[in-house]
Amino acid sequence: MELLRLTSAELAFGDGKILDNTEFRIKQGERVCLVGRNGAGKSSLMRILMGQQNLDDGQLVFSNNIRLGMLEQDPPESCDFSVFDYVSQGLAENAKLLQQYHQLIHQVTETPDDKTLNKLADVQQQLEQANAWEDEQRIEQVLSTLKLSPDANVEDLSGGWLRKVALAKALVTAPDVLLLDEPTNHLDITSVLWLEKFLKNFTGTIIFISHDRAFIRAMATRIVDLDRGILKNYPGNYDQYLEQKQHDLQVEEQQNALFDKRLAEEEVWIRQGIKARRTRNEGRVRALEKLRNVRQQRREVKNQTEAKITEGDRSGKLVFESENLSIAFNDGAGNNNTVIKNLDLLITRGDRLALIGANGTGKSTLLKLLMEEYQPTSGKMRVGVNLEIAYFDQHRDQLDPNMTVQDSVAEGKQEVTINGRTRHVLGYLQDFLFSPKRARTPIRALSGGEKNRLLLARLFLRPSNLLILDEPTNDLDIETLELLEEVVANYAGTVIVVSHDRDFVNNTVNSCLYFDGSGSINQIVGGYDDVDAYLALKAQQQQLAKGQDDKIRQNLQTEKNTVKKSAEISTKKKLSYKERRELEALPEQIDNLETLISDLQEKVNSADFFVQSSEKTSTVLNQLQESESKLEAAYSRWQELDGF
Repeated sequence: MELLRLTSAELAFGDGKILDNTEFRIKQGERVCLVGRNGAGKSSLMRILMGQQNLDDGQLVFSNNIRLGMLEQDPPESCDFSVFDYVSQGLAENAKLLQQYHQLIHQVTETPDDKTLNKLADVQQQLEQANAWEDEQRIEQVLSTLKLSPDANVEDLSGGWLRKVALAKALVTAPDVLLLDEPTNHLDITSVLWLEKFLKNFTGTIIFISHDRAFIRAMATRIVDLDRGILKNYPGNYDQYLEQKQHDLQVEEQQNALFDKRLAEEEVWIRQGIKARRTRNEGRVRALEKLRNVRQQRREVKNQTEAKITEGDRSGKLVFESENLSIAFNDGAGNNNTVIKNLDLLITRGDRLALIGANGTGKSTLLKLLMEEYQPTSGKMRVGVNLEIAYFDQHRDQLDPNMTVQDSVAEGKQEVTINGRTRHVLGYLQDFLFSPKRARTPIRALSGGEKNRLLLARLFLRPSNLLILDEPTNDLDIETLELLEEVVANYAGTVIVVSHDRDFVNNTVNSCLYFDGSGSINQIVGGYDDVDAYLALKAQQQQLAKGQDDKIRQNLQTEKNTVKKSAEISTKKKLSYKERRELEALPEQIDNLETLISDLQEKVNSADFFVQSSEKTSTVLNQLQESESKLEAAYSRWQELDGF
C-alpha cells in the first residue's frame, strides 16, 4: 500500500536547486534510508513531508488519515520542562491541557486545598470534552516503553537520554510514518544498538537520514539517493547501493564525455569560414543552441580531492604512560566519583587507539589527562616530549560564529600552507566541498555537517604528530567520512579516536580501550568488532564460570546422592578391598572438588576478575577447567565401580 507520493517536486534556495522535478514514493512497512551529501537537501525534504516547508512546484499526496512523527536532527535543547511536559508537546491540540493536568496532580499531592482541587476538576472536565484521556495514556505508555521518568527535568538529562525524550515526543502521535533525521548522533554504541532493536520492532514505516554505515546496513530495506536535486531509488542493501551508485556515476561520466565531444565538434563547425556560413544548415544551428543550453544546465558532480594532514616533527617514542592511575571528581555532595581506576597504560609513537564505551564512562577524561588539562587523583602519569597535538573538539568550541569560513581557516590571508605547499584558501576549501560563495559565509549560518567539515579543514593545516579526534563523525556525510578515514589511515603520527561509529573505528585503528563504566579500562587488539567479540567472550566465560544451569546442577546433586548411597552398600558388591576403599573415598573427593570449583567460580564472577592480567585470569580459568574434568572423572569412576 502506498502511503505518500511526491511528484514533479521543485524546491530552490537562492541559485541552488534542492529538488529538480523529482519523484518520491513510500510504501507501507518500508524502512527507507535517505542518503546524500551535506547540503543536498535531505532535511529540507523531511520538512516538506512534515508540512514545515512548501514546495515551489509539484505535488505531495498522502494516503487517507496517515499520521507522521519526526525525530529532529539535534537533541532538544536544555529546557526547564519535565519529561512529561516536553513529550506531550508532540500532541499539539491537547498538549497544554495534559501539561496542566500533570502539574496539578503533583500540586494536589503536596497541597490538597480546595482551590487546587477545583482547578484539577476543571481541567479534567476539559480533557473529557476534548476526548484527550487516550492521549494521556499514550504518553504514559511511550514513557514506560522507553524507560523515561515523567517527572525528570529535561535540563538534567545527558545527550543519549535527550535523544530518547525527543523520540518519545515523535512516537506519542502513534505515527504511521516515522521520520528520523540523524537518529544516532550524540548516542553511544549501547544506545545505538538499543535504537536499532527498538526501530526494528516498530510496526510502522520509517524514513531516516543517517551517515552511520553500520546503522544503515542494519536498518534499511531500501536506499534513496538525493544527488543534485534528483531522488533515485536503489533497491536492496547499502553495499548494493554503493556498488550501483559507483556504476551510475561512471556511466554518467562516459555519457557527459560523449556529449562534450559532440558539442565541441559542433562548435568547430559553426566557426568555419565564409563559404561554410553560406551553406550553413539552420536546423543544425538550432540543434547547437539546444546542446549549449543542455550543457549549461548540467550539474556537475563535486569530486572530493585527496587531502592530507600537515605533519609536524616526530614525537619521542613515548607518548603517554600511566601506572596505577586513578582520577575521581566530587559530585557536589561530598562524595568522590571515581571515573578511572588503577589504569596501567602505555601509548607509543605510531599507535592508533580508539576509546570505546558508553557516555560518561571516562573517555573524555582520559583525553584531558593526555592533554594535561586534568591531573590524576593518585598514581603516576608521564606525557611524552615534543608532542604537537591536533585536537578535533566535538563541541566545536574552536569556531568563532561571527567569522567567515575563509577567515577561520586562513586567518584573514588569501593562502594556506599544507606540508610545505602553498594554495589559495578558496581552492583548499573546495577540497572540503565549500564553494567560493559558501566560503565567504559566516560560520553561524553553517549546518552541523558543514561546521564539522570546517573543523577538519582547520585541523589538516595544523602541524602535528598526535591526532586526537573526539566524535569527528557526527553530522558528516559518507563521502567526507571516507575522506577522513583515508587521511587518518595515511597519517604517520599517533592517533587517538573517540567515536561511536563502528565502521569508522574498524577502518582507522588497530587497538581499543574499552571503558566498562566501573572505572576499569581494558585494552583490546583490533577494532570495534574485536571489542564486540571480547565482550561476547567475557559474557560467555562468566556464564560458564557460574557453573551449570539448574538442570545440570540437579543432575549432579542426584549423582552425588547416588554415590553416597552406593558407598553404603558397596560391601554387598564383589569388589576387591582396594576398590571398596576407593569407592568409599569418592564422596569426600567429590565434595572437595565441588567446593574448589565453587571457590574458583566465585573468583571468576567477581567484578574485577577480568581487569587482572591475562596470565592471572588464565591460571584460574585453567584450574577451574582441570577441576571440572577431575569431577567428571570421579563420577565416571564411581559408575565403573558401582557396576562392577
